[in-house]
Amino acid sequence: MLQGFFALCLAGCATAPETPTRPATEAAPTQPAVPAPAPEAPAAPAPVTEQVAPKEPARPWADEVLYFVVVDRFADGDPTNNEKGDTKAAGTFHGGDLKGLTAKLDELSSLGVTALWVTPLLKQIPGFVTGSGFPDWGYHGYWADDFHALDPRFGTEADFKALVDAAHTRGIRVLLDVVYNHPGYNSRYLTEKPDWLRSEDKGTCGQDDVTSCVAGLPDFKTEVPEVAKYLLDAQLDWAKRSGVDGFRLDTVKHVSHDFWKEHRRRTRAEVSPDFFLLGEVWGGDVAVLEPYFTPDEMDAGFDFAFQGNTLAFLQGRGRAVAFDRYLQSRGKVTPGHHLAHFLSSHDVDGALHQLKGDVSLFRLAAALQLTTTGIPVIYYGEEVGRAGGDWPQNRSDMPWGKQAVKPGAGKKRDEALREYYKRLISIRRAHPALSRGAHEALSTEGDVYVFQRKDGASGDTVVVAVNRGKTRGTASVPWPEGWTGVAEVEDLLNGGRTKAGATLDLALEPLSARILGRVQ
Repeated sequence: MLQGFFALCLAGCATAPETPTRPATEAAPTQPAVPAPAPEAPAAPAPVTEQVAPKEPARPWADEVLYFVVVDRFADGDPTNNEKGDTKAAGTFHGGDLKGLTAKLDELSSLGVTALWVTPLLKQIPGFVTGSGFPDWGYHGYWADDFHALDPRFGTEADFKALVDAAHTRGIRVLLDVVYNHPGYNSRYLTEKPDWLRSEDKGTCGQDDVTSCVAGLPDFKTEVPEVAKYLLDAQLDWAKRSGVDGFRLDTVKHVSHDFWKEHRRRTRAEVSPDFFLLGEVWGGDVAVLEPYFTPDEMDAGFDFAFQGNTLAFLQGRGRAVAFDRYLQSRGKVTPGHHLAHFLSSHDVDGALHQLKGDVSLFRLAAALQLTTTGIPVIYYGEEVGRAGGDWPQNRSDMPWGKQAVKPGAGKKRDEALREYYKRLISIRRAHPALSRGAHEALSTEGDVYVFQRKDGASGDTVVVAVNRGKTRGTASVPWPEGWTGVAEVEDLLNGGRTKAGATLDLALEPLSARILGRVQ
Protein backbone atom coordinates (compact mmCIF):
# COMPACT_ATOMS: atom_id res chain seq x y z
CA MET A 1 0.00 0.00 0.00
CA LEU A 2 2.72 2.49 0.90
CA GLN A 3 4.51 2.16 -2.41
CA GLY A 4 1.34 3.04 -4.29
CA PHE A 5 0.49 5.81 -1.89
CA PHE A 6 3.79 7.59 -2.19
CA ALA A 7 3.85 7.11 -5.93
CA LEU A 8 0.51 8.82 -6.26
CA CYS A 9 1.27 11.46 -3.64
CA LEU A 10 -2.04 13.13 -3.23
CA ALA A 11 -2.29 15.81 -0.60
CA GLY A 12 -0.30 15.45 2.52
CA CYS A 13 2.57 13.22 1.50
CA ALA A 14 5.30 13.16 4.08
CA THR A 15 8.86 12.84 2.92
CA ALA A 16 8.65 9.59 0.99
CA PRO A 17 10.71 6.61 2.14
CA GLU A 18 11.82 6.23 -1.44
CA THR A 19 11.19 8.26 -4.53
CA PRO A 20 9.11 6.43 -7.13
CA THR A 21 10.47 6.35 -10.64
CA ARG A 22 8.79 5.73 -13.93
CA PRO A 23 9.82 2.54 -15.72
CA ALA A 24 12.41 3.22 -18.42
CA THR A 25 9.97 1.97 -21.04
CA GLU A 26 7.20 4.34 -20.04
CA ALA A 27 6.58 7.26 -22.34
CA ALA A 28 5.86 10.60 -20.73
CA PRO A 29 2.34 11.89 -21.33
CA THR A 30 2.13 14.03 -24.44
CA GLN A 31 2.13 17.68 -23.47
CA PRO A 32 -0.21 19.92 -25.44
CA ALA A 33 0.76 23.42 -26.40
CA VAL A 34 -0.25 25.55 -23.45
CA PRO A 35 -0.19 29.32 -23.24
CA ALA A 36 2.47 30.91 -21.09
CA PRO A 37 1.48 31.71 -17.51
CA ALA A 38 -0.78 34.69 -17.13
CA PRO A 39 0.89 38.03 -16.46
CA GLU A 40 1.32 39.20 -12.95
CA ALA A 41 -1.80 40.36 -11.22
CA PRO A 42 -2.23 44.07 -10.57
CA ALA A 43 -1.19 45.48 -7.25
CA ALA A 44 -3.35 44.31 -4.39
CA PRO A 45 -5.97 46.71 -3.09
CA ALA A 46 -5.36 48.26 0.29
CA PRO A 47 -6.83 46.24 3.15
CA VAL A 48 -10.19 47.31 4.50
CA THR A 49 -9.69 48.97 7.85
CA GLU A 50 -13.24 49.89 8.75
CA GLN A 51 -16.76 48.80 7.96
CA VAL A 52 -19.69 51.01 7.13
CA ALA A 53 -22.18 48.86 9.02
CA PRO A 54 -21.67 46.38 11.87
CA LYS A 55 -21.44 42.76 10.79
CA GLU A 56 -23.11 39.86 12.50
CA PRO A 57 -20.41 37.91 14.37
CA ALA A 58 -19.13 34.99 12.32
CA ARG A 59 -19.79 31.48 13.57
CA PRO A 60 -16.68 30.31 15.45
CA TRP A 61 -14.62 27.82 13.46
CA ALA A 62 -14.41 25.73 16.62
CA ASP A 63 -18.11 24.98 16.12
CA GLU A 64 -17.80 23.77 12.53
CA VAL A 65 -18.33 20.22 11.30
CA LEU A 66 -16.17 19.84 8.19
CA TYR A 67 -16.97 17.42 5.34
CA PHE A 68 -14.20 16.47 2.91
CA VAL A 69 -15.03 15.55 -0.70
CA VAL A 70 -12.81 14.17 -3.45
CA VAL A 71 -14.80 15.89 -6.19
CA ASP A 72 -14.23 13.27 -8.92
CA ARG A 73 -15.55 10.47 -6.70
CA PHE A 74 -18.68 12.15 -5.33
CA ALA A 75 -21.41 12.95 -7.87
CA ASP A 76 -21.54 13.37 -11.65
CA GLY A 77 -23.76 16.30 -12.58
CA ASP A 78 -22.54 16.85 -16.15
CA PRO A 79 -21.74 13.73 -18.20
CA THR A 80 -20.61 15.91 -21.14
CA ASN A 81 -17.33 16.78 -19.38
CA ASN A 82 -16.40 13.20 -18.49
CA GLU A 83 -13.07 11.70 -19.45
CA LYS A 84 -13.43 8.62 -21.64
CA GLY A 85 -12.16 5.49 -19.97
CA ASP A 86 -12.91 2.72 -17.51
CA THR A 87 -14.66 4.36 -14.58
CA LYS A 88 -14.19 1.19 -12.53
CA ALA A 89 -10.39 1.48 -12.59
CA ALA A 90 -8.73 2.91 -9.51
CA GLY A 91 -6.63 5.57 -11.23
CA THR A 92 -9.07 6.98 -13.78
CA PHE A 93 -11.43 9.93 -13.71
CA HIS A 94 -14.84 8.64 -12.57
CA GLY A 95 -16.91 11.67 -13.58
CA GLY A 96 -17.68 13.50 -10.34
CA ASP A 97 -17.81 17.27 -10.82
CA LEU A 98 -18.85 20.60 -9.35
CA LYS A 99 -22.37 20.46 -10.75
CA GLY A 100 -22.89 17.07 -9.17
CA LEU A 101 -21.60 18.24 -5.80
CA THR A 102 -23.80 21.33 -5.94
CA ALA A 103 -26.85 19.20 -6.73
CA LYS A 104 -26.18 17.06 -3.65
CA LEU A 105 -25.50 19.82 -1.13
CA ASP A 106 -28.76 19.02 0.64
CA GLU A 107 -27.25 15.61 1.41
CA LEU A 108 -24.66 17.51 3.46
CA SER A 109 -26.90 20.16 4.99
CA SER A 110 -29.42 17.52 6.12
CA LEU A 111 -26.55 15.64 7.77
CA GLY A 112 -25.73 18.78 9.74
CA VAL A 113 -22.46 19.67 8.00
CA THR A 114 -21.45 23.33 8.33
CA ALA A 115 -18.25 23.45 6.23
CA LEU A 116 -17.09 21.76 3.03
CA TRP A 117 -13.52 21.02 1.91
CA VAL A 118 -13.07 20.20 -1.76
CA THR A 119 -9.99 18.79 -3.49
CA PRO A 120 -8.00 21.09 -5.84
CA LEU A 121 -9.76 22.11 -9.05
CA LEU A 122 -6.88 23.37 -11.22
CA LYS A 123 -6.22 21.97 -14.68
CA GLN A 124 -4.36 18.68 -14.29
CA ILE A 125 -1.53 17.18 -16.31
CA PRO A 126 -2.73 15.45 -19.49
CA GLY A 127 -2.54 11.71 -19.71
CA PHE A 128 -1.40 9.42 -16.93
CA VAL A 129 1.67 8.11 -15.13
CA THR A 130 2.33 4.53 -14.06
CA GLY A 131 4.67 4.84 -11.10
CA SER A 132 1.98 3.23 -8.94
CA GLY A 133 1.89 0.12 -11.12
CA PHE A 134 -1.24 1.09 -13.01
CA PRO A 135 -2.38 4.03 -15.19
CA ASP A 136 -2.95 6.92 -12.82
CA TRP A 137 -4.55 10.25 -13.78
CA GLY A 138 -4.84 13.49 -11.82
CA TYR A 139 -8.48 12.84 -10.87
CA HIS A 140 -7.66 13.97 -7.34
CA GLY A 141 -6.53 17.46 -8.36
CA TYR A 142 -3.03 17.49 -6.85
CA TRP A 143 -1.08 17.30 -10.14
CA ALA A 144 -1.61 20.80 -11.55
CA ASP A 145 -0.53 21.76 -15.06
CA ASP A 146 -1.94 25.31 -15.14
CA PHE A 147 -2.51 27.48 -12.08
CA HIS A 148 -4.69 29.86 -14.09
CA ALA A 149 -7.29 27.40 -15.37
CA LEU A 150 -9.78 24.98 -13.87
CA ASP A 151 -9.86 21.41 -15.10
CA PRO A 152 -12.84 21.06 -17.47
CA ARG A 153 -13.50 17.57 -16.10
CA PHE A 154 -14.43 19.22 -12.79
CA GLY A 155 -16.39 22.02 -14.41
CA THR A 156 -16.18 25.71 -15.21
CA GLU A 157 -15.48 28.78 -13.15
CA ALA A 158 -19.22 29.49 -13.23
CA ASP A 159 -19.82 26.01 -11.78
CA PHE A 160 -17.31 26.72 -9.03
CA LYS A 161 -18.94 30.01 -8.12
CA ALA A 162 -22.37 28.36 -8.19
CA LEU A 163 -21.17 25.72 -5.72
CA VAL A 164 -19.84 28.32 -3.30
CA ASP A 165 -22.99 30.43 -3.54
CA ALA A 166 -25.28 27.43 -3.09
CA ALA A 167 -23.27 26.28 -0.08
CA HIS A 168 -23.45 29.72 1.49
CA THR A 169 -27.24 29.84 1.12
CA ARG A 170 -27.30 26.67 3.23
CA GLY A 171 -24.97 28.11 5.86
CA ILE A 172 -22.06 25.95 4.69
CA ARG A 173 -18.59 27.45 4.42
CA VAL A 174 -16.25 26.26 1.68
CA LEU A 175 -12.51 25.52 1.87
CA LEU A 176 -10.58 25.09 -1.38
CA ASP A 177 -7.60 22.74 -1.32
CA VAL A 178 -4.51 24.47 -2.73
CA VAL A 179 -1.00 23.21 -3.51
CA TYR A 180 2.06 25.48 -3.55
CA ASN A 181 4.81 22.89 -3.20
CA HIS A 182 4.59 21.19 -6.58
CA PRO A 183 2.88 20.90 -9.96
CA GLY A 184 2.14 17.49 -11.50
CA TYR A 185 4.49 14.96 -13.01
CA ASN A 186 5.76 16.10 -16.43
CA SER A 187 4.01 19.44 -15.94
CA ARG A 188 4.42 22.09 -18.62
CA TYR A 189 6.21 24.23 -16.03
CA LEU A 190 9.22 21.92 -16.33
CA THR A 191 9.79 23.11 -19.89
CA GLU A 192 8.32 26.62 -19.76
CA LYS A 193 9.84 27.65 -16.42
CA PRO A 194 12.69 25.19 -15.78
CA ASP A 195 14.49 27.57 -13.42
CA TRP A 196 11.44 27.60 -11.14
CA LEU A 197 11.67 23.92 -10.25
CA ARG A 198 13.85 21.23 -8.75
CA SER A 199 13.40 17.82 -10.34
CA GLU A 200 14.75 14.31 -10.19
CA ASP A 201 15.53 14.34 -13.91
CA LYS A 202 17.98 17.21 -13.36
CA GLY A 203 19.28 15.79 -10.09
CA THR A 204 18.46 19.05 -8.32
CA CYS A 205 16.24 17.70 -5.54
CA GLY A 206 17.49 18.36 -2.02
CA GLN A 207 17.44 16.19 1.09
CA ASP A 208 15.54 18.40 3.53
CA ASP A 209 11.77 18.90 3.73
CA VAL A 210 11.72 22.16 1.78
CA THR A 211 13.99 21.20 -1.13
CA SER A 212 13.11 17.53 -1.54
CA CYS A 213 10.94 16.39 -4.46
CA VAL A 214 8.03 14.77 -2.63
CA ALA A 215 7.26 11.40 -4.22
CA GLY A 216 9.27 12.41 -7.28
CA LEU A 217 7.08 15.41 -8.10
CA PRO A 218 8.73 18.57 -9.46
CA ASP A 219 9.40 20.94 -6.55
CA PHE A 220 8.63 24.65 -6.89
CA LYS A 221 11.41 26.91 -5.62
CA THR A 222 9.00 28.84 -3.44
CA GLU A 223 11.96 30.61 -1.82
CA VAL A 224 12.45 32.50 -5.11
CA PRO A 225 10.35 35.72 -4.99
CA GLU A 226 9.23 35.44 -8.62
CA VAL A 227 7.99 31.88 -8.09
CA ALA A 228 6.27 32.65 -4.81
CA LYS A 229 4.52 35.68 -6.29
CA TYR A 230 3.27 33.72 -9.30
CA LEU A 231 1.78 30.99 -7.13
CA LEU A 232 0.29 33.38 -4.59
CA ASP A 233 -1.20 35.63 -7.25
CA ALA A 234 -2.83 32.67 -8.94
CA GLN A 235 -4.34 31.02 -5.86
CA LEU A 236 -5.48 34.24 -4.21
CA ASP A 237 -7.15 35.24 -7.46
CA TRP A 238 -9.23 32.05 -7.34
CA ALA A 239 -10.19 32.84 -3.76
CA LYS A 240 -11.35 36.34 -4.64
CA ARG A 241 -13.28 35.27 -7.73
CA SER A 242 -15.00 32.28 -6.15
CA GLY A 243 -15.84 33.63 -2.70
CA VAL A 244 -14.46 30.64 -0.79
CA ASP A 245 -14.05 31.07 2.96
CA GLY A 246 -10.55 29.69 3.22
CA PHE A 247 -7.90 27.30 1.98
CA ARG A 248 -6.87 23.84 2.99
CA LEU A 249 -3.08 24.01 2.55
CA ASP A 250 -1.36 20.96 1.12
CA THR A 251 2.18 19.72 1.98
CA VAL A 252 2.83 22.55 4.42
CA LYS A 253 6.11 21.20 5.83
CA HIS A 254 7.61 21.20 2.33
CA VAL A 255 7.30 24.99 2.00
CA SER A 256 9.24 27.50 4.11
CA HIS A 257 7.88 29.48 7.04
CA ASP A 258 8.73 32.72 5.22
CA PHE A 259 6.35 31.74 2.44
CA TRP A 260 3.55 30.95 4.88
CA LYS A 261 4.02 34.26 6.68
CA GLU A 262 3.66 36.15 3.40
CA HIS A 263 0.73 33.95 2.46
CA ARG A 264 -1.05 34.85 5.69
CA ARG A 265 -0.37 38.54 5.21
CA ARG A 266 -1.70 38.58 1.67
CA THR A 267 -4.83 36.48 2.30
CA ARG A 268 -5.84 38.82 5.10
CA ALA A 269 -5.07 41.97 3.14
CA GLU A 270 -6.43 40.93 -0.25
CA VAL A 271 -9.18 38.38 0.40
CA SER A 272 -10.57 38.82 3.92
CA PRO A 273 -9.23 39.41 7.44
CA ASP A 274 -11.21 36.29 8.39
CA PHE A 275 -9.92 34.05 5.58
CA PHE A 276 -9.41 30.64 7.21
CA LEU A 277 -6.27 28.54 6.71
CA LEU A 278 -6.22 24.84 7.57
CA GLY A 279 -2.76 23.36 7.13
CA GLU A 280 -1.70 19.79 6.45
CA VAL A 281 1.60 19.26 8.25
CA TRP A 282 2.19 15.53 7.86
CA GLY A 283 2.33 13.87 11.27
CA GLY A 284 0.85 16.98 12.88
CA ASP A 285 -0.18 17.18 16.53
CA VAL A 286 -0.10 19.88 19.20
CA ALA A 287 3.71 19.98 19.34
CA VAL A 288 4.36 19.64 15.59
CA LEU A 289 1.89 22.42 14.73
CA GLU A 290 3.10 24.90 17.35
CA PRO A 291 5.87 26.39 15.11
CA TYR A 292 3.15 27.26 12.56
CA PHE A 293 0.61 28.46 15.11
CA THR A 294 2.78 30.66 17.33
CA PRO A 295 3.78 32.99 14.44
CA ASP A 296 0.14 32.76 13.28
CA GLU A 297 0.87 31.34 9.84
CA MET A 298 -2.44 29.46 9.81
CA ASP A 299 -5.56 29.00 11.91
CA ALA A 300 -5.75 25.23 12.18
CA GLY A 301 -3.87 22.03 11.41
CA PHE A 302 -4.65 18.35 11.17
CA ASP A 303 -4.09 16.16 14.20
CA PHE A 304 -2.76 12.98 12.62
CA ALA A 305 -2.61 11.27 16.02
CA PHE A 306 -6.36 11.16 16.57
CA GLN A 307 -7.17 8.23 14.30
CA GLY A 308 -4.47 5.95 15.68
CA ASN A 309 -5.13 6.77 19.33
CA THR A 310 -8.88 6.37 18.98
CA LEU A 311 -8.81 3.09 17.08
CA ALA A 312 -6.17 1.65 19.41
CA PHE A 313 -8.31 2.48 22.44
CA LEU A 314 -11.46 0.99 20.92
CA GLN A 315 -9.63 -2.19 19.95
CA GLY A 316 -8.33 -2.63 23.48
CA ARG A 317 -4.71 -1.79 22.69
CA GLY A 318 -4.25 0.49 25.68
CA ARG A 319 -5.92 1.63 28.88
CA ALA A 320 -8.56 4.31 29.05
CA VAL A 321 -6.27 6.47 31.19
CA ALA A 322 -3.70 6.56 28.37
CA PHE A 323 -6.33 7.55 25.81
CA ASP A 324 -7.59 10.23 28.17
CA ARG A 325 -4.06 11.56 28.58
CA TYR A 326 -3.90 11.98 24.81
CA LEU A 327 -7.27 13.79 24.68
CA GLN A 328 -6.13 16.04 27.53
CA SER A 329 -3.02 16.96 25.55
CA ARG A 330 -5.14 18.25 22.67
CA GLY A 331 -6.40 21.02 24.93
CA LYS A 332 -2.88 22.49 24.98
CA VAL A 333 -3.16 23.74 21.42
CA THR A 334 -1.81 27.26 20.87
CA PRO A 335 -4.56 29.72 21.97
CA GLY A 336 -6.67 31.00 19.11
CA HIS A 337 -5.84 28.00 16.91
CA HIS A 338 -7.51 24.68 16.23
CA LEU A 339 -6.81 21.02 15.68
CA ALA A 340 -8.79 19.23 12.97
CA HIS A 341 -9.24 15.52 13.60
CA PHE A 342 -10.31 12.76 11.23
CA LEU A 343 -11.09 9.05 11.29
CA SER A 344 -10.42 8.50 7.58
CA SER A 345 -8.85 10.41 4.72
CA HIS A 346 -7.57 10.09 1.16
CA ASP A 347 -4.03 9.52 2.45
CA VAL A 348 -4.60 6.85 5.11
CA ASP A 349 -6.59 3.64 5.42
CA GLY A 350 -10.21 4.25 6.39
CA ALA A 351 -11.20 3.72 10.02
CA LEU A 352 -14.01 1.27 9.23
CA HIS A 353 -11.57 -0.78 7.16
CA GLN A 354 -9.02 -0.78 9.99
CA LEU A 355 -11.78 -1.91 12.35
CA LYS A 356 -12.40 -4.87 9.99
CA GLY A 357 -15.88 -3.63 9.13
CA ASP A 358 -17.11 -3.61 12.75
CA VAL A 359 -19.81 -0.93 12.56
CA SER A 360 -20.45 -1.03 16.33
CA LEU A 361 -16.85 -0.03 17.03
CA PHE A 362 -16.95 2.53 14.23
CA ARG A 363 -20.02 4.14 15.85
CA LEU A 364 -18.02 4.56 19.04
CA ALA A 365 -15.19 6.14 17.04
CA ALA A 366 -17.67 8.62 15.52
CA ALA A 367 -19.09 9.39 18.96
CA LEU A 368 -15.62 10.17 20.28
CA GLN A 369 -14.75 12.27 17.23
CA LEU A 370 -17.88 14.41 17.57
CA THR A 371 -17.56 14.96 21.33
CA THR A 372 -13.87 15.89 21.29
CA THR A 373 -12.03 19.22 21.17
CA GLY A 374 -11.17 20.39 17.65
CA ILE A 375 -12.83 20.56 14.24
CA PRO A 376 -14.16 17.12 13.28
CA VAL A 377 -13.52 16.17 9.64
CA ILE A 378 -15.90 13.66 8.06
CA TYR A 379 -14.46 11.96 4.97
CA TYR A 380 -17.07 11.60 2.25
CA GLY A 381 -19.17 8.46 2.56
CA GLU A 382 -17.87 7.19 5.89
CA GLU A 383 -21.17 8.35 7.40
CA VAL A 384 -22.96 5.78 5.21
CA GLY A 385 -20.45 3.00 5.72
CA ARG A 386 -18.07 3.47 2.80
CA ALA A 387 -15.32 1.23 4.09
CA GLY A 388 -12.54 2.81 2.04
CA GLY A 389 -9.73 0.32 2.47
CA ASP A 390 -6.05 0.51 1.62
CA TRP A 391 -4.92 3.04 -0.99
CA PRO A 392 -6.33 3.46 -3.62
CA GLN A 393 -9.58 1.99 -2.30
CA ASN A 394 -9.75 4.76 0.29
CA ARG A 395 -10.81 6.96 -2.65
CA SER A 396 -13.66 4.79 -3.90
CA ASP A 397 -16.92 6.25 -5.19
CA MET A 398 -19.49 7.83 -2.88
CA PRO A 399 -22.22 5.20 -2.26
CA TRP A 400 -25.64 6.41 -3.41
CA GLY A 401 -27.68 3.23 -3.03
CA LYS A 402 -30.95 3.49 -4.94
CA GLN A 403 -30.31 7.11 -5.92
CA ALA A 404 -29.48 7.40 -9.61
CA VAL A 405 -26.29 9.35 -8.96
CA LYS A 406 -23.14 8.28 -10.75
CA PRO A 407 -20.43 7.15 -10.30
CA GLY A 408 -21.62 5.41 -7.10
CA ALA A 409 -25.21 4.59 -8.05
CA GLY A 410 -26.21 1.20 -6.67
CA LYS A 411 -23.38 1.06 -4.13
CA LYS A 412 -24.66 0.00 -0.72
CA ARG A 413 -25.36 2.67 1.91
CA ASP A 414 -25.86 2.23 5.65
CA GLU A 415 -28.73 4.65 6.30
CA ALA A 416 -28.93 3.69 9.97
CA LEU A 417 -25.30 4.78 10.40
CA ARG A 418 -26.12 8.07 8.66
CA GLU A 419 -28.96 8.68 11.13
CA TYR A 420 -26.52 8.02 13.97
CA TYR A 421 -24.16 10.64 12.52
CA LYS A 422 -27.04 13.10 12.23
CA ARG A 423 -27.83 12.68 15.93
CA LEU A 424 -24.19 13.11 16.93
CA ILE A 425 -23.76 16.23 14.81
CA SER A 426 -27.04 17.70 16.10
CA ILE A 427 -25.91 17.14 19.68
CA ARG A 428 -22.54 18.75 19.03
CA ARG A 429 -24.09 21.79 17.39
CA ALA A 430 -26.60 22.22 20.22
CA HIS A 431 -23.99 22.05 22.98
CA PRO A 432 -21.07 24.51 22.91
CA ALA A 433 -19.33 22.45 25.60
CA LEU A 434 -18.60 19.79 22.98
CA SER A 435 -16.81 22.16 20.63
CA ARG A 436 -15.34 24.72 23.04
CA GLY A 437 -15.43 23.20 26.49
CA ALA A 438 -12.58 21.98 28.68
CA HIS A 439 -11.97 18.24 28.89
CA GLU A 440 -11.93 16.41 32.23
CA ALA A 441 -11.77 12.68 32.93
CA LEU A 442 -14.42 11.32 35.33
CA SER A 443 -13.65 7.60 35.15
CA THR A 444 -10.89 5.66 33.39
CA GLU A 445 -11.37 2.22 34.93
CA GLY A 446 -11.67 -0.85 32.76
CA ASP A 447 -13.54 -0.70 29.47
CA VAL A 448 -15.90 2.11 30.50
CA TYR A 449 -14.44 5.55 29.91
CA VAL A 450 -16.28 8.65 31.16
CA PHE A 451 -15.33 12.29 30.61
CA GLN A 452 -17.01 15.65 30.75
CA ARG A 453 -16.83 18.74 28.56
CA LYS A 454 -17.54 22.00 30.36
CA ASP A 455 -17.85 25.44 28.80
CA GLY A 456 -17.68 28.26 31.32
CA ALA A 457 -18.89 30.97 28.93
CA SER A 458 -22.23 29.28 28.22
CA GLY A 459 -22.51 27.27 31.42
CA ASP A 460 -22.94 24.12 29.35
CA THR A 461 -21.74 20.76 30.69
CA VAL A 462 -21.97 17.44 28.84
CA VAL A 463 -20.88 14.01 30.06
CA VAL A 464 -19.74 11.36 27.57
CA ALA A 465 -19.49 7.66 28.45
CA VAL A 466 -18.13 4.93 26.17
CA ASN A 467 -18.06 1.18 26.79
CA ARG A 468 -15.60 -0.49 24.44
CA GLY A 469 -16.15 -3.86 26.10
CA LYS A 470 -18.18 -6.82 24.86
CA THR A 471 -20.06 -7.09 28.15
CA ARG A 472 -22.35 -4.67 29.98
CA GLY A 473 -20.40 -2.05 31.91
CA THR A 474 -21.09 0.42 34.70
CA ALA A 475 -19.52 3.52 36.20
CA SER A 476 -20.38 5.79 39.10
CA VAL A 477 -18.98 9.31 39.26
CA PRO A 478 -19.73 12.40 41.37
CA TRP A 479 -22.65 14.46 40.12
CA PRO A 480 -20.91 17.10 37.94
CA GLU A 481 -20.61 20.60 39.44
CA GLY A 482 -21.89 22.04 36.18
CA TRP A 483 -25.24 20.39 36.90
CA THR A 484 -25.66 21.78 40.40
CA GLY A 485 -29.32 22.58 40.88
CA VAL A 486 -30.36 20.53 37.84
CA ALA A 487 -33.15 18.08 38.71
CA GLU A 488 -32.46 15.63 35.91
CA VAL A 489 -30.36 15.18 32.79
CA GLU A 490 -31.17 13.62 29.45
CA ASP A 491 -29.37 10.95 27.43
CA LEU A 492 -29.06 13.08 24.32
CA LEU A 493 -27.97 10.17 22.14
CA ASN A 494 -30.30 7.34 23.17
CA GLY A 495 -33.16 9.01 25.04
CA GLY A 496 -34.19 8.63 28.67
CA ARG A 497 -33.53 10.73 31.75
CA THR A 498 -31.50 10.43 34.94
CA LYS A 499 -32.49 12.16 38.16
CA ALA A 500 -30.01 14.20 40.16
CA GLY A 501 -28.22 12.62 43.08
CA ALA A 502 -24.92 12.54 44.91
CA THR A 503 -23.54 10.41 42.08
CA LEU A 504 -24.19 9.89 38.40
CA ASP A 505 -24.64 6.15 37.98
CA LEU A 506 -24.18 4.92 34.43
CA ALA A 507 -24.92 1.56 32.85
CA LEU A 508 -23.80 0.91 29.29
CA GLU A 509 -24.58 -1.98 26.99
CA PRO A 510 -21.65 -3.61 25.19
CA LEU A 511 -20.03 -1.42 22.52
CA SER A 512 -22.22 1.57 23.27
CA ALA A 513 -22.00 5.24 24.13
CA ARG A 514 -24.08 7.69 26.14
CA ILE A 515 -24.03 11.49 25.96
CA LEU A 516 -25.77 13.27 28.82
CA GLY A 517 -26.72 16.92 29.14
CA ARG A 518 -29.30 19.23 30.60
CA VAL A 519 -32.90 18.71 29.57
CA GLN A 520 -33.60 21.23 26.81
